[in-house]
Amino acid sequence: MPQILDQLKQKVLLCDGAHGTLLQQRKFDVKADFLGLENCYDILNQTRPDIITDIHRDYLMAGADCIETDTFSANKIVLADFNIVDKVYELNLTAAKLTRKIADEFSTDQNPRFVIGSMGPGTKLPSLDQVTYDELVDSYAEQARGLLDGQVDLLLLETHQDLLTLKAAVWGCHIAKQERQSNTPIFAQVTLESTGTTLVGSDMHCVITSLSALPIDGIGLNCGLGPAEMSEHVKNLSAHWSGFISVMPNAGLPILVDGQTTYPLQPEEFTRWQQRFVNEFGANLIGGCCGTTPKHIAALRVMLDGRKTQQPVARHIISESAVSSLFNSVTLRQENAVFAIGERANANGSKKFRALLCAEDFDSMAAIAKAQTKEGACALDICTAYVGRNEQADMTKFIALLRGQVTLPLVIDSTNVEVIANSLKLLGGKSIINSINFEDGEEKALAIINLAKQFGAAVIGLTIDENGMAKTLRDKIKIAKRLYDFAVTQHQLPASDLLIDHLTFTICTGTDDDREHAITTLEAIKQLSQLLPECQILLGLSNVSFGLTPVARRVLNSVVLHHAQQNGLNAAIMHASKIMPLHKIPDDQLHAAENLIFNRREDNADPLLHFINLLKGQTDTDVKKTALTKIEDVLKQHIIDGNKQNLKQDLDIALKQYSPADVINQILLDGMKTVGEYFGGGQMQLPFVLQSAETMKAAVKYLEPLMTTHTAQSKGTMVLATVKSDVHDIGKNLVDIILSNNGYTVINIGIKQSVQQIIDAAKKHNADVIGMSGLLVNSTIIMKENLEEMQRQQIHIPVILGGAALTRDYVEKDCQQVLGDKNKVYYAKDAFAGLQLMDEIL
Repeated sequence: MPQILDQLKQKVLLCDGAHGTLLQQRKFDVKADFLGLENCYDILNQTRPDIITDIHRDYLMAGADCIETDTFSANKIVLADFNIVDKVYELNLTAAKLTRKIADEFSTDQNPRFVIGSMGPGTKLPSLDQVTYDELVDSYAEQARGLLDGQVDLLLLETHQDLLTLKAAVWGCHIAKQERQSNTPIFAQVTLESTGTTLVGSDMHCVITSLSALPIDGIGLNCGLGPAEMSEHVKNLSAHWSGFISVMPNAGLPILVDGQTTYPLQPEEFTRWQQRFVNEFGANLIGGCCGTTPKHIAALRVMLDGRKTQQPVARHIISESAVSSLFNSVTLRQENAVFAIGERANANGSKKFRALLCAEDFDSMAAIAKAQTKEGACALDICTAYVGRNEQADMTKFIALLRGQVTLPLVIDSTNVEVIANSLKLLGGKSIINSINFEDGEEKALAIINLAKQFGAAVIGLTIDENGMAKTLRDKIKIAKRLYDFAVTQHQLPASDLLIDHLTFTICTGTDDDREHAITTLEAIKQLSQLLPECQILLGLSNVSFGLTPVARRVLNSVVLHHAQQNGLNAAIMHASKIMPLHKIPDDQLHAAENLIFNRREDNADPLLHFINLLKGQTDTDVKKTALTKIEDVLKQHIIDGNKQNLKQDLDIALKQYSPADVINQILLDGMKTVGEYFGGGQMQLPFVLQSAETMKAAVKYLEPLMTTHTAQSKGTMVLATVKSDVHDIGKNLVDIILSNNGYTVINIGIKQSVQQIIDAAKKHNADVIGMSGLLVNSTIIMKENLEEMQRQQIHIPVILGGAALTRDYVEKDCQQVLGDKNKVYYAKDAFAGLQLMDEIL
């Protein structure tokens, strides 16, 4: 076991505090210190090792057991913005050696000091299509090579906001570790927003489900929140994650005092919170993030040394088998129900889905998938394999579309290993692979198991071997045991992540050989649920009724499912809305269905023929969900759901009653208003907002040619930019979409824009308003400096400021004073607040 993990088992280790906070307090020469690469702090490892070493020394003297390398942004994605990609390995190696040297100076046999390799999130999110999984793997592998060669003790993936980034980062680290035959542990830390989710919308349960399936040693939280706001999430992590826990909060939430960013939590209060995390929640590694200083670390040292026992607190773990999307986690063991996998988004099983696939109507395909969410599915089976088509291209396109539209976990259904791999590269959650079997031996099954371990996925195992599909009870149990031995015993897939499908066959052919398939399947379910209680027992339900009318299939499927559940079934691939509880099935139909299932003859009558005749001519009389009838409601729902299917047809209907401008202003904008309310209330995640905005954009694009010059006239122009030294643009781009969809002209000039570039663009386009965005705390200072320069140049255009680090108090007190007019500087909490301000200003 690596020494640092051995130490973490014996005592709580203390990490250092913020580096950026201390570095930003110093004055640097752009040319001499940054080599002309302003704010490229990673370069300081080479140009100013004295300063970096001083910071490390201060934290070690304060009592830190671990110090982090100054390599937070030293990856290919970030350094590409500075045109120094070729220096990734060199910078990480230099930083690791520098940190190792000072750590070794303080290290003793009794109190070893450890070096942690810092690996930040970069500036692009794969779940929002800004970068690919493979690009991130390559980036993190190269960074890890430098850190490992510099002899770090632990690789820390910190401040991450996209689970797909973390999957790529972990795999990149794995590649580098394999190359160097290293057993260096990996910790993964996420950053949560005040809403309780990551930036892309993953809640803590989702984070735990997805990350616990990866080959990592610790999970933690850092940045974004102070310890008070982080407490609930640390408690959640403590209860549901069995590995090591790290907690590194900010020193409270930032406030701005006299134009300077300040973190208000003093060492004493900060320590009280961390003491709770250690003593109540069993934290193993503690430290600080933004705003913390050597004084905070010194106070934590005193607290840890004063504990009665140095050992971490034992935790009682609540173990739950689960899978997840990027947004939500769903337990595989549903209370009083099966884990229902929707079957309709399958080109092999659904004629409608297949027709849409052939027509390349991916929006309508997505609508089928989304409909199953409302019908009670827990996950969605996705299969685009169809003869004559490119399965890989279809699957990639469909999943890329679907991942931002549904909150359910996805089941990747393919026999092609490459298709499975490329699909998983798009998904941040813990998916399910459908499937493995032994039809061609074990080589292909091993390739798929390895993908499951790489991407953190569950696996469906089919009872098929070299002799074909198992039809007898003996064969079903034999192959199921072989699946368990292969996946779990030999290749360490968690038993709870193996879903065994016994492959039921139709009992509706009338041939004697098929009459007892249901009996065999039900008995296999019963026996296997007792033999392998940790595994999930799955059934492809609809196969049992193949050949019957839709009404008859619904009755038979419902009765089979009931008996399967009684025997221990806990998951099924099925059409959830077509399942009826037994009390809603007429007694004569229920009795006839059970006779068919158990091959029982009454009065020497054929149970199949009796069942068919009993339901002959019957139609499905279940009450359908009331559809929206008013066109205004229909269009509004298009926007709220982000649904483009039949959008043009519904717009044409509305145009019979309304002018194009009225459709936009009275109907569509009302939908966007609801989206804004949902977003502001935390009821809708960012990707879904973007989907709604794209639907709005499509509607406006369709209506614009029908509008007169007068009605199509712009309501005003905003020049929009992310300020100098800030590369974050998600929020800025959302503002662009929202304003553009609401009649405004937006001149989006991009990221890292200087004040002069902003001013020049405003003059060129005769802007009515300037919008400045930025995620970094330092960006708030730059915004104020920009306003000062605008005042010097007598630019009197109203300015709207937005960004995560901004506060209303700072804008309305500090920034408004710069221009001396409260009607010239405004604070927008989010894109929808920006829209409201534009309406007020213009």
